[in-house]
Amino acid sequence: MLENNITGLQHLGIPVTNLERSLDFYTRLGFTTVMQKEFLDEIGPVKVAMLRIGDFTLELYQQPGETGREVAGREDGHVDHFALNVGDIHQAHLDIRKAGLNILEADAPKFLPFWEHGVKFFTVRGPDGEKVEFNQFLTAR
Repeated sequence: MLENNITGLQHLGIPVTNLERSLDFYTRLGFTTVMQKEFLDEIGPVKVAMLRIGDFTLELYQQPGETGREVAGREDGHVDHFALNVGDIHQAHLDIRKAGLNILEADAPKFLPFWEHGVKFFTVRGPDGEKVEFNQFLTAR
């Protein structure tokens, strides 16, 4: 069951309009950058940084084009998602489907080249529009 697969909060994701400016801000608060990548997705190049302070990981990401402009126009609500660690992403995917919840990514679980060996993830939407990401660190590719 899913409750036996979730091992804790993995990170909180916040879209930003200028990654370098946000890195400067969070570094001044005491965060340390532990990963920084750029990758291409369907809308273009996405810049991502993972920062840590204590046991808390914060994901900052800057998206191009209309998606980035939409973020710039927000007044509140910049927190986009929170991610839960899972031990087995494929089992979590199966459990979520069995629970009748809609998975947002058609080709889930998806791979991202983050951390040492990458991660696999998928996302569901909560009742008030919040996104909950299920995420597994991969040990080898």
